[in-house]
Amino acid sequence: MEINESKFIEREITLRNMMLTKEVVETRRSLVRWLALALGIINPGESRQSAVAVLDSLLYFQFTERNGPSVSELMDYIAKNWEPMNEKTLRYHLLQLKRANVVNNLKGVYFLSNMDPDQKYNEEAWVGRYFDSEVQPIREKIAAAIKELKGRQ
Repeated sequence: MEINESKFIEREITLRNMMLTKEVVETRRSLVRWLALALGIINPGESRQSAVAVLDSLLYFQFTERNGPSVSELMDYIAKNWEPMNEKTLRYHLLQLKRANVVNNLKGVYFLSNMDPDQKYNEEAWVGRYFDSEVQPIREKIAAAIKELKGRQ
């Protein structure tokens, strides 16, 4: 009897361990693209920049401006620093980031997910909480499966 494994997948995460080279840190765009690749937001060789522009705008508002932006603020930032993006495209990427548990929204403003309210503008705190929330449940289930397996022959 074959089991359809796909129905057991709760969520997939993609994390890439990438080299942070001198070339990567030369420009903001290359850094944001590197982050998008490392977090699995885009795939290697992907040429579309809209997802990268949306990530850049969210990171800018969260860690530089220290506030949660509205859709119009995101659109203004992207138009100024990348190229104009229509609202439908922006909302599509925000939805994809929300599904990936990278971003959340409340009362018309967007912010990075899993933020400790006391440290919501601290990038190291966000990275730690993001990885803990994404990886810890997987670690626990793998440990439980191995423990169960130990008891079987």
